[in-house]
Amino acid sequence: MSHEDILSLLGLIRKAGRLEMGEEPTGAACRARKAAVVLLAEDAAPNTCRRAAHFGELGKCLWLPLPCSKAELGRSLGRSSCAMLAVTDAGFAAALVKKLRALDPERYAAAGQALDEKAARVLQRQKEQRAHEKNLQKKGRKPWAPPPPDPGGVPPAKKGRPKGDRAAKGPGPAKDGGRPRRTGRPDRSGPPAPRGRTGPGRRGKRPPKP
Repeated sequence: MSHEDILSLLGLIRKAGRLEMGEEPTGAACRARKAAVVLLAEDAAPNTCRRAAHFGELGKCLWLPLPCSKAELGRSLGRSSCAMLAVTDAGFAAALVKKLRALDPERYAAAGQALDEKAARVLQRQKEQRAHEKNLQKKGRKPWAPPPPDPGGVPPAKKGRPKGDRAAKGPGPAKDGGRPRRTGRPDRSGPPAPRGRTGPGRRGKRPPKP
């Protein structure tokens, strides 16, 4: 295990979007409780080390010095120099500390064990969350059931009298011996009725003069 392996893993973490570079991004990640571990260059200033310890207390995470200089970190991450980093994924943090423990077991043994336990807890919570989401999806779906069989294949009869039934039957009988129903216009087949006034008061034509 060499420094190049650690630097290459840091580059992979940066490509995955799980690495914050610089003091301000590291502090913001720690205040938001997103940082899994804070990393420092081996030649970082004492004030930077104190701020890293403060950020670790805020984010309830470890802070560890790296066996790499600021210039080496900057070259591997596309910068001129970098003194402070924050890894925001517990799995990546555990993998990085595992490499550091293989490089220097006495220095990173306790940190590696703590990060392994933290990564296991995070993985367990993720599994429980996925199982909970699957249960919610299953409860929201209704089980499939076949449609009820149609007895005899005959559609049910509609309620009420069908259209045109009254016209087909014709006029109904009179109720209680009364007048029959009027079904239309009166019969006018006979001679037409006289128009005008009739009777003794009607004025007729004058007889012609002799």
